[in-house]
Amino acid sequence: MSNWKTLLLRIGEKGPEYGTSSDYKDHIETCFGVIRREIERSGDQVLPFLLQCAEQLPHKIPLYGTLIGLLNLENEDFVRRIVESVQANFQDALNSGNCNSIRILLRFMTSLLCSKVIQPASLIVVFETLLSSAATTVDEEKGNPSWQPQADFYVICILSSLPWGGSELAEQVPDEIERVLVGIQAYLSIRKNSSTSGLNVFHNGEFESSLAEKDFVEDLLDRIQSLASNGWKLDSVPRPHLSFEAQLVAGKFHELRPIKCMEQPSPPSDHSRAYSGKQKHDALTRYPQRIRRLNIFPANKMEDVQPIDRFVVEEYLLDVLFFLNGCRKECASYMANLPVPFRYEYLMAETLFSQILLLPQPPFKTLYYTLVVMDLCKALPGAFPAVVAGAVRALFEKISDIDMESRTRLILWFSHHLSNFQFIWPWEEWAYVLDLPKWAPKRVFVQEVLQREVRLSYWDKIKQSIENASALEELLPAKAGQNFMYSLEEGKEKTEEQKLSAELSKKVKEKQTARDMMVWIDEMIHPVHGFEVTLSVVVQTLLDIGSKSFTHLVTVLERYGQVFAKLCPDSDKQVMLLSQVSTYWKDNVQMTAVAIDRMMGYRLVSNQAIVRWVFSPENVDQFHVSDQQWEILGNALNKTYNRISDLRKEITNITKNVLVAEKASANARVELEAAESKLSLVEGEPVLGDNPAKMKRLKSTVEKTGEAELSLRESLEAKEALLNRALSETEVLLLLLFQSFLGVLKERLPDSTKVRSVQDLKSIGAEDDNSSAMEVDTENGNPKKSCEIGEREQWCLSTLGYLTAFTRQYANEIWPHMEKLESEVFSGEDVHPLFLQAISSALQYPLQ
Repeated sequence: MSNWKTLLLRIGEKGPEYGTSSDYKDHIETCFGVIRREIERSGDQVLPFLLQCAEQLPHKIPLYGTLIGLLNLENEDFVRRIVESVQANFQDALNSGNCNSIRILLRFMTSLLCSKVIQPASLIVVFETLLSSAATTVDEEKGNPSWQPQADFYVICILSSLPWGGSELAEQVPDEIERVLVGIQAYLSIRKNSSTSGLNVFHNGEFESSLAEKDFVEDLLDRIQSLASNGWKLDSVPRPHLSFEAQLVAGKFHELRPIKCMEQPSPPSDHSRAYSGKQKHDALTRYPQRIRRLNIFPANKMEDVQPIDRFVVEEYLLDVLFFLNGCRKECASYMANLPVPFRYEYLMAETLFSQILLLPQPPFKTLYYTLVVMDLCKALPGAFPAVVAGAVRALFEKISDIDMESRTRLILWFSHHLSNFQFIWPWEEWAYVLDLPKWAPKRVFVQEVLQREVRLSYWDKIKQSIENASALEELLPAKAGQNFMYSLEEGKEKTEEQKLSAELSKKVKEKQTARDMMVWIDEMIHPVHGFEVTLSVVVQTLLDIGSKSFTHLVTVLERYGQVFAKLCPDSDKQVMLLSQVSTYWKDNVQMTAVAIDRMMGYRLVSNQAIVRWVFSPENVDQFHVSDQQWEILGNALNKTYNRISDLRKEITNITKNVLVAEKASANARVELEAAESKLSLVEGEPVLGDNPAKMKRLKSTVEKTGEAELSLRESLEAKEALLNRALSETEVLLLLLFQSFLGVLKERLPDSTKVRSVQDLKSIGAEDDNSSAMEVDTENGNPKKSCEIGEREQWCLSTLGYLTAFTRQYANEIWPHMEKLESEVFSGEDVHPLFLQAISSALQYPLQ
């Protein structure tokens, strides 16, 4: 990388590029001297790279803004092109709904105002345009209130840019910025504060409880108003332009052109509730909330951090996580060295956990955050590991109030995190969970973490890691994972089933084909012993042969999968097949999940059969003591919707190829027609048409392009038929899934006249357990209950939690079938209100 690029990239950092200096003024002056000369040689390269740095390292925006301000003093034309590029990029981001670009570019423009590059009045026009669009959106007569998330996002962008330039705006255009803030207050008075309880990591059971609380927009406005009343003074935003104020004041202001906000879809003309709900879901998906604060630690851990500084540091951290997601080492380095004068390890941990547990889904996979946390622990060995451990302990204490999906993510993260640090953890602190009932959330959490660790390592290693709390070995899975029913014992006579199993094993060793195997089964086993014995012998034996490794299992399924398919052609028999798989791998959760997932992948079992098996009596009783059934159900739903997603992508690509082929075919026909219309001499006589060789080639081209176009159209029709079939099957699957949840919950939920909220359910459980005795929580001084709630109530809470989680995860696929689901599942006098509340909170859509 050339020297000027390195200087731009590393401005504000401690490193060899700027010697030993850590002063922002020295960095800016050094960089300015080099860039000023470089513009004369290769200005076309400097401009895009400078903008790229500002957009992808947004915590350095004040430095880049000041640098551009200095360049404005000597090269107004170059800076004018920068402003035009920023404006064009901003308009493109508005048109495409690119949330990160909209927010960062508005911050950048605000910073350019501080450096006397952008006219304050023109920035106010941008603010007011966004605010006007927001107000129109939530107006029930002129706009579409379903798209309030877009309106909220525009207002958040305005407010979030003010820490970077509010002081200058208040000084230069005080009346105008006050008008903007008053306009935002007016907007908040007409918008609806809708409940987002289904997206909260922590819950107390009341789905409507968050209605009375301030949401993110209201909270941010309060922080900005406090900042304004404090003279716009904050510690977290560098103000390097003040060191050059005497020079920058001589710069020429550049005007911003008017902008145009993207129009949201029109509201439904038939006032359909389902369609309005679908639009709201689309809006929330397109304009998601970046963070939902967890407040894991006591307030005294961050008592010196002002509310607005906390917001700014959160912005820094989220920006670094987003823009440096492909460079984990750089990401951790920047996160550990933000331009703030106070310590922020606790805030950094809270922000990271808020992303790991973010609902409905974080921007990146849990693995990415795992690696960043690991690198931060290594980069800050004296501070961050203890903070992370404190966060884990705090979350563990609140585990019974954590959303089920977030709890699963926490288990996956924690087990993976420990695997990077030799599985070291003071397990003796949590050994008391063995005294809790088997359904207690804390006990289940420890059990699931240990089981995940075994997957990531091996049994003996994990047993060794808990030697300080050896009693926890009870929560480890059994060391021998297989449960083969037909193993031979010395001195005992072989049973008939053992003989059949041995014969089957022999045929596999002889590499007989699946067809030969099926003939033997049909002739020798099934007629004599019946279906159940036949299924048990075949499944147990083949799984035992494939039990040595994942590769062995896959080989067996590929080679003899058709045997399973022939034995179990319908859903009822596939449920029995799954039961046999579970029986064989009863002590190995991972292999059960892998085997069933592979079977579905090879079309040996259907997704509907998996749903029926998960909700069969043998599994329902385990819903609150193990995550195994939920993992298998989630895998089946994921595979189903991944197929649909893949088909949609293939259809999109084929459609593009059809257009290309159509154009190529049309061009070939035009060329042939043009050649045919020409007059040419053949053996001295005038003949209509070009020379024969060329005509033959053109006709061949027309035929080939026509055949290619026809082939693509046929492929497109086939894929569309597959998609339509998959979508119709999806409707059946969703009906089955929700009917299954409804059926098992109806059997166990208390009478709806006594229990109408989750809090009521918890209260019943507490009364049943005589858990009115209270003790003091030494962490925060609050009282806490000393006992867990009853088993039945915990089963209901766990099942309702997973109902919410699955509904939220697959909302995109649920919405097209909402009317059918409402009419066939969600309506009726016997539908429990807690069932409807769980779905309503997940979809952010009232079903009652």
